[in-house]
Amino acid sequence: MVGHATLLVQVAGVNLLTDPVWSERVSPLSFIGPKRVTEPGIAFDKLPDIDAVLLSHNHYDHLDLTTLRRLQAAHSPLMVMPYGNDKIVRQSVPDAKIKVGDWHDTVQITPEISVTLTPANHWSARGIRDRRMALWSGFWINSPKAQVWFAGDTGYGDGALFRDIRVRHGRPDVAIIPIGAYEPRWFMSDQHVAPDESVRIFEDTGAHQAVGMHWGTFQLTNEARNEPRELLRDSLVLAGIDVKRFLALEPGEFFSDSAVR
Repeated sequence: MVGHATLLVQVAGVNLLTDPVWSERVSPLSFIGPKRVTEPGIAFDKLPDIDAVLLSHNHYDHLDLTTLRRLQAAHSPLMVMPYGNDKIVRQSVPDAKIKVGDWHDTVQITPEISVTLTPANHWSARGIRDRRMALWSGFWINSPKAQVWFAGDTGYGDGALFRDIRVRHGRPDVAIIPIGAYEPRWFMSDQHVAPDESVRIFEDTGAHQAVGMHWGTFQLTNEARNEPRELLRDSLVLAGIDVKRFLALEPGEFFSDSAVR
């Protein structure tokens, strides 16, 4: 866990980053906006060689152009994203290697590893005139070692989206599911799940193991920093699920493949 929705995923010899953000703020301006309250779990210059970057959508806490420019200069990774986000990235990182897709499209990372864009209940915008002009998604990482699903940002809705992911792809070995940025519910419920809904996604997809993301790094909404982790534990206990099967990782903590089936 690097922080927020940024994770280093190492599978079958490939290093992937999800929604990489190493900046101090997530905002169109460098001097104002939500500020990082935890140090990145991995220092940027300590990263291994990054093969690919998975960008779920264009909100500033997920698509950080400053970080993408740094990654391009240091690693020149393949950048995979839903349609429309490539225009934003190319304006700032013109020499980036980019592949785009629609929901359910598959992009090959290596001959053995691919990612499929999965639907999410969310939206996109960088300003006031481009709302929903770029697509948003999660990513199913298909490898010979493990199946890893990164949900991206999402609301729960009626849950059909997540049950369909299980039908299409099977049960993920590891699901990376958002647990934070959910208050107030009257405003956030359509776009961000609360921890009890995160547990429902875990059950709907049949994941063997889950890692909670999208909490504790940037103060985006009204809940206290540690509340998502506490409510996640309460929701797991209420559902009769071993709390070790769904971990809310702090920056710098990790989940290893010793528990991957």
